Formats: sequence, C-alpha cells, structure tokens
Amino acid sequence: MTNRSMVLKATIQVCLVVLSFLLGGLFMLVYLKVNPVGSKNNYTIIKDNTKVYEKSSLAKSVEKIYKAVVVIEEYEGGVVSGTGTGFIYKTDDRYGYILTNEHVLKSDKTTKLLLSSNEEIDAKILGKDQYLDLAVLQIDKKYVSLVAKLGSSENMNLGDTVFTVGSPLGIEYNGSVTSGILSGKNRLVETSVSKSNNYDWVMEVLQIDAPLNPGNSGGPLLNVNGEVVGVCSMKLVDDNIEGMGFAIPIEYVMSYIKTLEDGVKIKWPVFGVTMENIGDNSVDVPKNVKEGVVIVEVKKDTGAAKSGLQKGDIITKMNGVKVKNSAHLRYELYKYKAGDRIEVTYLRDGKENKTEVLLND
Repeated sequence: MTNRSMVLKATIQVCLVVLSFLLGGLFMLVYLKVNPVGSKNNYTIIKDNTKVYEKSSLAKSVEKIYKAVVVIEEYEGGVVSGTGTGFIYKTDDRYGYILTNEHVLKSDKTTKLLLSSNEEIDAKILGKDQYLDLAVLQIDKKYVSLVAKLGSSENMNLGDTVFTVGSPLGIEYNGSVTSGILSGKNRLVETSVSKSNNYDWVMEVLQIDAPLNPGNSGGPLLNVNGEVVGVCSMKLVDDNIEGMGFAIPIEYVMSYIKTLEDGVKIKWPVFGVTMENIGDNSVDVPKNVKEGVVIVEVKKDTGAAKSGLQKGDIITKMNGVKVKNSAHLRYELYKYKAGDRIEVTYLRDGKENKTEVLLND
C-alpha cells in the first residue's frame, strides 16, 4: 500500500469518527428538545411548556379530572351541615350530569354545589337509590368546564395505582388528592340502608388503600390515566383497621345510569317475608345451624306465601347459592327482577326442602 493510500484511509477513519460524534450530539440535542429532562432533588423531572412534572407524578392525570369534581353541600338552618363529593360524567346540549352517593343527599329535589371555580350553584336531583347508594344530579351546561373520562375497573390488576379527588372533612379541604393501589376486587361488604342500625345490604366493591374520609363519598376513583373506574362510597371504620376504602365499580354504576337519569324509581323484587338473622331471632334454631335466615312472617298473597314457605323456616340457599344472613339474602335476591322464579332451599324440622318462589313487584 502506498503512502498516499495510507493517508487517504486514515483521513476517512478520522472523518468517520468525527461524523459519529456529530451525529450522536445531534441526536441527543433533538431528544432533549423533545423530552427535556433534568435532575432536582434526586427526582427525574419532565418539562411541559411552563410546567414541571416529576416523571412518576400523577399531576397530569389529576388535571384530567380536577375541574370536573364538585363539592356537594347540605344545609340545615342556612348553615352547611354536611358535605360530599360528586363529578361531572356527561353533558348534552343543555345540561351537565353529576354522579354522587345517595347517602350524601338530604333533599329529594335540589342541592347546592361548590364548583372548582369556587362558584356556588343549585343542582336538580334527577334520581337516586339507597341500595345502589347512587344519585344523579343535573346542572346548566354553562357551568361545566370539564367532563370526566370513564375507564374500566375490570381491566385493572391488583397493585395498580389509583387516586381520588374529593372534599374530606368539608369545604376547607375540597380538591384534596389521595393515592394508593387497588387492594382487592369483588369484595362483598355489609352495610346498612335507611339509617338502620343493622347490616341489611351487601355491596360488591373495589377495595383500595387510598385514604378516604367523611366528605370523600361520591367522588371519583381513578386509574393512572385519570379515567374514572369507580365511585367512592364508604370507608371501613374500625379502631384496629387502617387503609381500607371502597368504591362502587364504574361498570355497575353505568348499568343503572339511564334509570337514574330518567328519574325512574328502581323497583326491587319482593320476596314476601319478614326475616331475622340466626342468633338474633325469636324462633328456636337447631344448635348445629350457624348460617341462614329465619322467616318471622310470611306476607299474604306473595310469591313466598304461594310457595308454601312458613314462619320458622330457615332459608339456607337461593338458586343454589348459600345464604349467610339477611343482608346476603337481599344481595342475592336483588340480582333478579319481578317475574323471575327462584329456587329456595330451606330447613323445616331439621329437614332440607326446596321450593320455587315467583318474585313480585
């Protein structure tokens, strides 16, 4: 190889090295332009126009829901006596529609809302149901600045990040954001309705560890994308238990939404008995029977009366599903509608029997 060839080869190699550096630098400049990052207090930050976000922050997701959340105010004697949370889930040509819990409302017709803009307005109550613990409110569309996006709780996995926006402990803390993880799905939690002192209803809910406090009820439970996956409904309150909150899955909510929007009273099927739990009853129960429901009275001209059920019978199953107590029986019963026939398994004089009951409305 001649000296000239060697010089040419060396020149090409140097050029390639320089070109590589230039291309690498250009790539990095373009990347930083598109994804500007820096380091601050050991956190990776992402700049978005004039705002700065932590890389793992929920801030962008919070912005997708924040202005759709409202405070629900209940008044007594002209003074706020209680608060809850709601969120705008839909609009049409004239109105905005808000979801909340039934138990936060004291009125049957109207209530007051505090918007994210701190403007107080009246809202019309379209429909509500104590067993669903859901209510739909209506406001003029001009007050709507953001509508929540609905997601899916069914597609979520245990351990997925969730967060809430609400007004815990009243107006002073409205717009509070709390976060945690999805701790459980399809949890059956006993609760009470009609201000009863006893558990008389079971709700199938999502379990979360995001902190919930009085005032959070009715607020949205959201996934990491800022999509609503549930409606916060209650907190398991016990001195020995912390970090257990619950939300109604959004799929269940939406299955009743049209009825609530139309203001149609939900007609739950009538079984036709008065019942008590084992251990709380006035009827003698065999000592070996630990679960079930004791019939205290069978009402005339109902499906239960026509099926042959009697006072003192102990209902143990409904359509093959074991019945633990009256709350669980009502949960199973309300899966059906008036006109359906269900198979009831019961004990009488220590012997197991079965009968078919036609549910009334």
